[in-house]
Amino acid sequence: MNEEPILDVAHLGHLELLTATPQKSLDFFVNVLGMTESGRKGESVYLRGWDDYQRYCLKLTGAKTSGLGHAGFRARSPQALARRVEALKAAGAGVGWIDGELGHGPAFQFRDPDGHLLELYYETEWYEAPPALRPALKNQAQRFPARGVNVRRIDHFNCLAADIAANREFFQRTLGFRLTEQIVLDNGVEAGMWLTCTNKSYDFAYTREAHGVKGRFHHLTFALDSREDVLRAADIFLENGVFIETGPHKHAVQQTFFLYVYEPGGNRVEVANAGARLVLAPDWKPIVWSEQERKKGQAWGLKTIESFHTHGTPPLPGEPATPKVTGSDA
Repeated sequence: MNEEPILDVAHLGHLELLTATPQKSLDFFVNVLGMTESGRKGESVYLRGWDDYQRYCLKLTGAKTSGLGHAGFRARSPQALARRVEALKAAGAGVGWIDGELGHGPAFQFRDPDGHLLELYYETEWYEAPPALRPALKNQAQRFPARGVNVRRIDHFNCLAADIAANREFFQRTLGFRLTEQIVLDNGVEAGMWLTCTNKSYDFAYTREAHGVKGRFHHLTFALDSREDVLRAADIFLENGVFIETGPHKHAVQQTFFLYVYEPGGNRVEVANAGARLVLAPDWKPIVWSEQERKKGQAWGLKTIESFHTHGTPPLPGEPATPKVTGSDA
């Protein structure tokens, strides 16, 4: 008999990105991506997409290096939060409670087997647009910014991990995430996983870290409405001197229409027509991609660029903040 599914996690709430170039990174997210500032505290600036319902989806923090500060998920209820906290404690993953963060209530922080810091919370502040940003339609969080790329909302993130299987099992067992797609190499080693807690096909992914180093970050993704918006974003990046790592193109895994760039701090950022595929089947059978299938590249034949497998943040000792790219100053 199948176990009753765990439905205690509602969705990805926010990410904290670290940057050693805080003002340049802030300019990128506000003026190029079109995000809106919604608060400041200490070394951090809080930013939002125009249709995020919470106060913010990105916490940008000045630091000595780049990488993931933490990722936050919202629970479905106070009771759901309590159940997941007990499961995390039983797994020995708990770091402890924090309180006083801008925009949400008490959060329980924990670490996955790879050492990434994550948190789970329920109480949250719904965004109230000031008069200048109030939309014409009351079912929209704020007025369309008409600035830069105009990212709509946070969509997903991707971490690098030394042991994909251990992390997959952790998220499935303690938090109830469902596996929708994965990559398994010929030797049986898992090289990638895409997990969801919603009806989206994935809320986050972990892919194998090429150097065996724990706790590194791959990318953060913001959703756009259409493929045409992604193509427009490519022109906007070009006009603003932002180096495009790869795309626009279509992933084979999950079929996301993608475009990847680096923000000034060195963190990889994706804009995508994401969330178009929905997983409505309660008994969804995970799609497994073989090593040979992945060697074919992306959906329409584009070969995956080498830096996509090797660059993460924080950079390894001796590495530049962003990888050297032929024909570019990046």
